[in-house]
Amino acid sequence: MNDETALQEIRSEIAHCPFHSEGYKKIRIRMRRRGIRVGKQRVLRLMKTHQLLAPVRPKKTGLSRPHDGSIRTELPNQLWGTDGKQFRTEEEGMCWFFGVIDHHNDELLSWHCAKRGNRFAALEPVRQSVKKCFGGIGQNIAQGTGLFLRSDHGTQYDSRDFQQELKFLGVQHSPVFARSPECNGIIERFHRILQEQVFDVHQFKNLEEARKMIGEFIEQYSNHWMIERLGYLSPVEYKNQHQNIFLKSA
Repeated sequence: MNDETALQEIRSEIAHCPFHSEGYKKIRIRMRRRGIRVGKQRVLRLMKTHQLLAPVRPKKTGLSRPHDGSIRTELPNQLWGTDGKQFRTEEEGMCWFFGVIDHHNDELLSWHCAKRGNRFAALEPVRQSVKKCFGGIGQNIAQGTGLFLRSDHGTQYDSRDFQQELKFLGVQHSPVFARSPECNGIIERFHRILQEQVFDVHQFKNLEEARKMIGEFIEQYSNHWMIERLGYLSPVEYKNQHQNIFLKSA
């Protein structure tokens, strides 16, 4: 395949990809899945020459507590991460997104959008995730599973209502270290993806429209977003290829 043909295939992959600003490694793998094999350095050279590379995020500087551990788990339902993120709508102003993600395969287990980002809105995706993974909502339903919920020290998560609900469900709370956002890095990274792929691209008329577009993106993310540490598989693809692990953890 000559460079001109390879460039056409690269442009076609970028045009048909459901995500924005994917890097050359993911573009090459998506091409390979279609049976088109082009070397990694060649894809990089062509995309760089024709200004098709994704923008590079600036590196942050500043003091923070070093994180030298691991927040990834070998099995599902060992450590979940949760956090809230604000976004704007034309009619209702600032609204909130809350999600719960599994640290094992970066699968977003559940999510919730609300006008008010209070403790009850933050609890909603937690309850939904427990129901999804353990079959219901009840006292001590997750007790004995070893499940921890990672969050920051937001007022929603430190509130008495939130803490009492976790105790009722049998979920152990795992707050992050001060000045160490890496501890909650899995959900923080998903929020960055959500910001770049949805909030920076679309302008929502109201909360109903936002829920619809966010839901469509999360469906695409779950099934098609490639994650390097998972061998460039999506959360669902990785889950389907490792069903035996999930069955053992159930």
